[in-house]
Amino acid sequence: MKLQYDQESDSLYIDFADRPSVGSREVSDGVVADFDSDGVLVGLDIEHASQRLDLTRIETAHLPSQITRVA
Repeated sequence: MKLQYDQESDSLYIDFADRPSVGSREVSDGVVADFDSDGVLVGLDIEHASQRLDLTRIETAHLPSQITRVA
């Protein structure tokens, strides 16, 4: 999973899978879900992210022990 923040557009993209999106649906005002060809969720785009979320803190809890960290 990757989190990508674009400060210029104040948009946060959460990439759940390394597969291309073939369809999108707005699931809430300013939140767009991307789906692959099988209908599986591959990402979320959150507009005006800094107004909706606390971007100063990211926590993880109860993740599998085999995690690859990317700097």
